[in-house]
Amino acid sequence: MVLTAQQLAFICGLLGNLVSFLVLLTPMSTFYRIYKKKTSEGFEALPYSVGLLSASLLLYYASLQSGKFLIISINVIGAFLQVFYLVLFVIYSPRAGKIGTLKMIALLNVASLGTVMLLTILFSKGPKRIIAVGYIAAGVNIAIFAAPLSIIKRVIQTRSVEFMPFNLSFSLTICAVVWFFYGIFVNDYFIAIPNVLGFILGIAQMFLYVIFKYMIKKKRDETTLENHHEETTERPLYVSTANNEPSRQEELTVVSITSPRQLEYFTEYHPMFMERDEYLS
Repeated sequence: MVLTAQQLAFICGLLGNLVSFLVLLTPMSTFYRIYKKKTSEGFEALPYSVGLLSASLLLYYASLQSGKFLIISINVIGAFLQVFYLVLFVIYSPRAGKIGTLKMIALLNVASLGTVMLLTILFSKGPKRIIAVGYIAAGVNIAIFAAPLSIIKRVIQTRSVEFMPFNLSFSLTICAVVWFFYGIFVNDYFIAIPNVLGFILGIAQMFLYVIFKYMIKKKRDETTLENHHEETTERPLYVSTANNEPSRQEELTVVSITSPRQLEYFTEYHPMFMERDEYLS
């Protein structure tokens, strides 16, 4: 049985809703910590304000057309969650943070969205309005997908993947793939094209994660082990045959330490061990 483009679009749309919903829930752990500590801890509200703007524009774009209920459903959920996150920011931010967050919401989510809606309603009709809103929504989505570039730069500079969780990068990549194919199957390039950038950046993030998490870490550990091996093998250690009692010189045995594990073992289980210079003194 060969599936039609409409059926394939429906499948991709359902998968896109599922994966997008999981991605939208990702900040929950952060906001639970904010709730428990009653402080925003220096986190920024900008990503959530931009996310709300994107969801609102996509809702407006989808409402101008028929058969876009899969776009509407996930963006209703997305808008609700972004509002929830922003409310928590306002509640638990210090006074300056509250004022800054409210100003940002007024600018991005009220003034900007209101201006787009007003201008497109006044100066465009029918297909032209759909195209105009599509361009604007796609531009905002491209800006959102480009946001990880700052994280990628930080990973390269610090050689640490602390701020780039692999699960999130993987989920965003899958999300971009399914929405890209959804856009292709419904001939909506305002949905498909931004997700090409999302896919490319997602792959780049996962590639960097593997490099800096495993390859570079492994090389660093090997270098550390070699350096430690050189230090420990140059100086023989004298270990007592009795664990807790001083021994005469003839009871001491020379042991060459060849790994950090051996050094830890003798330190823990042979408290009478000493370096040669210490013993002779």
